[in-house]
Amino acid sequence: MSYTAPISDLHIAHDELLPEPRALREALPAGEAAAAHIRRSREAVRAILRGEDDRLLVITGPCSIHEPASALEYAGRLLPLAQRLQGELLVVMRVYFEKPRTRMGWKGLIYDPGLDGSGDIGQGLHEARRLLLACAAMGMPTASEILDLVTPQYYAELLTWGAIGARTVESPLHRQMASALSAPVGFKNTTYGGLAPAIDAIHVAMQPHTFPSVSLEGRAMVVTTTGNPDGHLILRGGSDGPNYQADSVARAARALRESGLPERVVIDCSHGNSSKDYARQPLVAADVAAQVAAGSTVPCGLMLESHLVEGRQDIRDGRQGLRYGQSVTDACIGWDATVQVLEGLAAAVQARRLPR
Repeated sequence: MSYTAPISDLHIAHDELLPEPRALREALPAGEAAAAHIRRSREAVRAILRGEDDRLLVITGPCSIHEPASALEYAGRLLPLAQRLQGELLVVMRVYFEKPRTRMGWKGLIYDPGLDGSGDIGQGLHEARRLLLACAAMGMPTASEILDLVTPQYYAELLTWGAIGARTVESPLHRQMASALSAPVGFKNTTYGGLAPAIDAIHVAMQPHTFPSVSLEGRAMVVTTTGNPDGHLILRGGSDGPNYQADSVARAARALRESGLPERVVIDCSHGNSSKDYARQPLVAADVAAQVAAGSTVPCGLMLESHLVEGRQDIRDGRQGLRYGQSVTDACIGWDATVQVLEGLAAAVQARRLPR
């Protein structure tokens, strides 16, 4: 009697069905008021990217969301600040649900909402969508990194802005996916600081693509896109050093011009640009603000990692013992520092508007 050893699913320990994307959307629907807010916010971002609006786009918020309650408190504080500075800044809240990892670690609210390794992705998707809807209801635009190729069907229509990160900017699959997204998308330079892969990604995402995906009913399907015309470059520094300074910004502008793209960049004040020291983010923002005040129009936006409480903390026993409002991933600047940075950026825009 012959025996045939199995050749599939050799490393699968467990599987379970997720709800269909349409089912989650129907359970937590976006009403017309929220949809209108998202449409307006996206158009405002596009106007800044095209140079039709001289304000700065500022994307600020926690490194990643682990605690929806403190994220909503942050949004509640950010909204009146954004409204006060809206003549100079378009403020969008950073609401990141997936955390890319070089090796291992907590992977984000969608993947592990309990912070305990239980991996209840269905619950994570519910919490993520509820948070985005709550922000939309209060009038707070939101931004997130698009990391997974399946989960965007559950929530991406609620985003004002999206990002493709430094670890995935060279991925053909992420470039194809970006071509289908409805929101403007920023592409970060690579972890080593390379601009060319991000510029290539912008061009690729602008083109039509045909690729397999998952439908709102959870079935395999083929998607044909028209391309996303609102891709842009994010300077986040790298292992070869920061790239927020005027000479680096000028080099990026030249590379964009030579590639036939608008000379507009968003500058990430964290990551390689801060040498992974959260306390340096205000210094990076101040340098960029000085460039803006001197008349430069190449920096059209900034990114900040910011939370209610500065610094970071380790996850030790799920949610037990965590300090409310403090990051569990990358360290963030605190609320008071955030206010000072945004006020400084607004003053820089005002200075740029003065006659010369």
